[in-house]
Amino acid sequence: MTAEEQTTAHATPTAADPVRASSTTSEDPDRPGNAGRWPATAVFFLNGLTLSTYVVRLGSLKGKHHLSDGQLGLIGMVFAVAALACMQGVGPLTARVGTRPVLRISLVVMPVLLALVGLVGGVVELVVVITALGAVHGTTDTAMNTHAVTVERRLGRPMLNGCHAAWSISAVVASLATAVLERAGVSCATHLAAAATVLLAGGLLLGRLLTETGTRGRAPTSSPAQRRRGRRRRGGWSRQDVALGLTGTALMVCEGAALGWSAIFLHDSRGASLGLATTAVTAYTGAQAVGRGIGDRLALRHAAPALFRTGGLVAACGLAMALLSPNPVTAIGGFAVAGAGASVLIPLAYSAVGQAKADSPEAATLISRFTTFTYAGTLFGPAVIGWAAEFAGLTWTLAALIPVLCAVALLSTLPARPQH
Repeated sequence: MTAEEQTTAHATPTAADPVRASSTTSEDPDRPGNAGRWPATAVFFLNGLTLSTYVVRLGSLKGKHHLSDGQLGLIGMVFAVAALACMQGVGPLTARVGTRPVLRISLVVMPVLLALVGLVGGVVELVVVITALGAVHGTTDTAMNTHAVTVERRLGRPMLNGCHAAWSISAVVASLATAVLERAGVSCATHLAAAATVLLAGGLLLGRLLTETGTRGRAPTSSPAQRRRGRRRRGGWSRQDVALGLTGTALMVCEGAALGWSAIFLHDSRGASLGLATTAVTAYTGAQAVGRGIGDRLALRHAAPALFRTGGLVAACGLAMALLSPNPVTAIGGFAVAGAGASVLIPLAYSAVGQAKADSPEAATLISRFTTFTYAGTLFGPAVIGWAAEFAGLTWTLAALIPVLCAVALLSTLPARPQH
């Protein structure tokens, strides 16, 4: 055994050595142990809570600054463009310095920007702050997925579903907290400042617990010529990169359809009351959170490609059930089935993208690109569905997503996991 192999064997705990794994500390960059799982999951919760708190207060911001629907839409576009732009540089950055320094900074900066969103008095200042918030959110989104994939690789067992479940739960927490505070008459500025204080404290604490995932201090294992060829490959987009990215875009378009249009479909096409119609979103997100909560255990028992195919087909069946049923309650059950089936798809895709080249700096770049595709689906999906519904009707537009889900489930090829 070489000196480098001895160092690696000493630094990386295995499942066969649980005592040694549990005794590691998160401050040791090369020995994350089992503790790295929970800080990685908590990052998803904090980032999701920050974004969800901002989103649920958009109505209040619109009234405060007297914005029209179009102006609010443009501000949302600025947020998304800033996020997409910053995602492009996160992969190379985290590959060089690690995800921990990036996340430690972003988890502190985001709450400050969230507080400023509620405190600024003019529209121009609001746009500047929201642009900065979008940029930092995009950076955090990519870095946290890269971090989680790396921790998952080191632990040797799935954890991405649990991370995304934390994101789903954070959205529920933010919406409930906002409803309670609005009912109590708490102003938008006070709410955002209080939330920012809690998030800032959480970010400072969590930053100390994150494990290191960078390549600093590791001896190069390839020749200069090989590294130059690797850099050239990282500069281009392979066919697999694009295929996986389009898979992520399609999945997020379908998810955006369920979140943004299910209630409208039930109210307009099935005659459900507004109160009953909105429970479709709750049913979808609730089933999604539950599915992600057990998703890691399912991934341990079943191969990722088989679980991905099954989830996609279940989601397609649930959507078909929702669209074909004339009874609103049955349709809501269909959306719940769709949420349960779709719950594992994005986490499995993220895991596959990162695991394909987990030991290479290229993995961070691949995750950055995949995040760009998924974010684009989240941003443009609901709008595209709205435009299509103008011509074909909402029911037929949503029905067109059923073959999309089937095609994604049956045709997408997840990269094979490296053998441990």
